[in-house]
This record gives sequence, C-alpha cells and structure tokens, in this order.
Amino acid sequence: MTAITDLTVTGADGAPVPLAQFRGQVLLIVNTASKCGFTPQYEGLEALQRRYAERGFAVLGFPCNQFGAQEPGDAAEIANFCSLTYDVTFPMFAKIDVNGAHADPLFERLKAEAPGVLGTKAVKWNFTKFLIDRDGKVVRRYAPTTKPEEITADIEALL
Repeated sequence: MTAITDLTVTGADGAPVPLAQFRGQVLLIVNTASKCGFTPQYEGLEALQRRYAERGFAVLGFPCNQFGAQEPGDAAEIANFCSLTYDVTFPMFAKIDVNGAHADPLFERLKAEAPGVLGTKAVKWNFTKFLIDRDGKVVRRYAPTTKPEEITADIEALL
C-alpha cells in the first residue's frame, strides 16, 4: 500500500498540494472547525507544531463543516480566524468532507487504516486526529476529546 505522503490534497487556495512535501516527517492530520466546543484545541495543536517542527513534525489542518455546521466560513475566513485567534502557523487546507459520498480520499484512507471504536470507520466529530509516522503509515487515531498535549509521548516515540 502506498504511503499517505503519496497522496495529493487541495490547498486552502484551491491548488493541488502533494503531500510528498511532508515525506519523512511525523504528521498529525486533524479535521478542524472554527465554531466547535473543541476549537480551543487549535492552541494545543499549534503548541505541538512549534515544539516539534524542527525535529520533523507537522500538524495538517483540514476544515470540515459536516458536524453541526461548525465550519461555515470560506477559506479566507477560516485562515483569518486561525491566524488571529490562535496564531496558527501549521498548514490549513481546503474545506473537505470526511464522511459520506464526497469524503476526501485522504480521510477515506485514514479511516480505513485506523478505524475507530469497535472498528467503525466514520469520523465522529471535529478534531479527530490521525498520527502518521515518517514512512507515511497511519499509526493511531485519536478521538476529538483527546487533547493535543495527551499525544506528546506518541509523537516523541516517532521522532
């Protein structure tokens, strides 16, 4: 099976972004939303980004409006919110679907490789997180309730 970093996603500007640019890095891929009870996790995600970026780590944010319509804005509004409210420096991509007929292929792959509780595939809510190793393999899935700082030991182990 190919690595996650062999896929191409859509950038916030609508242009294709090959994930190959992240090859060899440890990644934390997250579906995000600006108006969610878990939105303050942006702060913890940014802290991870700043703490580990120099060691080959990156957070990748994928806005999603499928859960309670909690990401209603367009790319510019999302970028502005993330920058002004949480000083986010990690890459944010185009708004996507993570479930259903129009689910982004990246998330289809993530869900297949790291099923949820009792083998369920669907992403249950915003801020579900997937940890990817340096070889582009999905290592673990984390529930939205898992705070970014609780993932530190797993990140350290892969770095």
